[in-house]
Amino acid sequence: MPQPVKQEYDVIVIGAGAVGENVADRVVQGGLSAVLVEAELVGGECSYWACMPSKALLRPGTALHGAQTSPGAKEAVTRTLDAAAVFKRRDYFTSNWQDDSQVAWVKDSGIGLIRGHAWLTAAKSVEVAGLDGTSHQLLARHAVVLATGSLPNVPPVPGLEHLQVWGTREATSAQEVPERLAVLGGGVAGTELAQAYARLGSAVTLVARSRLLRKYPEEAAALVAAGLRADGVEIHLNTETKSISGNDDGTFTLQLGDGTFITADKVLVATGRHPALDGLGLEGIGFEPDQHGQLDLSTDSSGLVQATPGDEPWLYAVGDAAGKNLLTHQGKYEARATGDAIAARAKGELTGTPEAWSRYAQTANQHAVPNVVFTDPELATVGRTLEVARDDGYNASSVELPIQVAGSSLHAENYQGWAQLVVDEDRQVLLGATFAGPDVSELLHAATIAVVGEVPLNRLWHAVPSYPTISEVWLRLLEKYGL
Repeated sequence: MPQPVKQEYDVIVIGAGAVGENVADRVVQGGLSAVLVEAELVGGECSYWACMPSKALLRPGTALHGAQTSPGAKEAVTRTLDAAAVFKRRDYFTSNWQDDSQVAWVKDSGIGLIRGHAWLTAAKSVEVAGLDGTSHQLLARHAVVLATGSLPNVPPVPGLEHLQVWGTREATSAQEVPERLAVLGGGVAGTELAQAYARLGSAVTLVARSRLLRKYPEEAAALVAAGLRADGVEIHLNTETKSISGNDDGTFTLQLGDGTFITADKVLVATGRHPALDGLGLEGIGFEPDQHGQLDLSTDSSGLVQATPGDEPWLYAVGDAAGKNLLTHQGKYEARATGDAIAARAKGELTGTPEAWSRYAQTANQHAVPNVVFTDPELATVGRTLEVARDDGYNASSVELPIQVAGSSLHAENYQGWAQLVVDEDRQVLLGATFAGPDVSELLHAATIAVVGEVPLNRLWHAVPSYPTISEVWLRLLEKYGL
């Protein structure tokens, strides 16, 4: 049997998605050596099966609908999408599921790459079963970083475990539009993909155990629900899926808790995700699963996994693997902070827990996580909702109103939107903001800056929005607050 290849690096990163790439890039920029270990495509879930292809599927429908709501434009456009052209554009944004350009970037950045399955065997020690049959024994001088992403949850629906249904990967990489699509899940992925396929021509039924987008303010989620219904999506909320079965003709039948039966050509299960930590050898180095059989990695503000007190810091988790905010942009933010912290600790420039808001800390995870639901209308939010703010102990109030300004009326006929600011009354700063309506995602970064910067409201009042833009809603919100 061939002897394993033994190699030593300053930092070993398990997972070469966007988050792992950012960690490796930061430590290399900090003067350390790094290697990425990846069993699938370099670039990860976001590049090939999540953020990029889903938005490529959504954008043509949004653009068409935008034209259809603008007199002069609506007379010049057809009423339906060209599904083949949409899929072709999606294929372009996924590089046809080839990672050559990503591999070239890794090489040009001075980062090593090993294709294979990795697991921890001891502190700073990683074994890799290479996809080419080669075995590798890797030793990290300073750190091992887990950037393994997440996996889809499988709901306990009787019959589901025996059937071949779609997950989000299959939905975002499909080459044909099913005539009838059933979507299980009313979160971000389920909602976005339900609308994407409805606009591509599917008869879509969405089933959710709770209300739609339950983590978001109800007024905002209601606008998204109205948008889906306008596209013909049949929505069953607060409804259990009692069973699912396959039929002889290849279709599926779902029985719902309200007594409804649904027949579909494809079923998409989009009921959330959990950190992908199985098979990493964590149990062998002292980590125990929780009562649900899940591994929970508690990390500090630099991504350092909190193991035995007094241990030399060496194990980090970032992105979805850390289980904090399962968002690509937030994972990349964590990766930048973690990479810089590892490099600083290696040089003796950082000891202990990083200071809040420093380049080594992930402070925004607690205060200012931005998120966009790319439906039409869009839903964009940052920071705390009113309920969360009060639960966290803040003396919080809110101000909300429909988006009815000159910019919105010019943007589209019958523009329907809603906006909310959440205010810390003791400090007179924003704790959060939510916007719902067509193209409101472009309002979000201003809110993120205001929350991160803790801009006093009486100063924010002097940030005059350009006229006529949808951003004028900021002025209306502050005026309603009393400024």
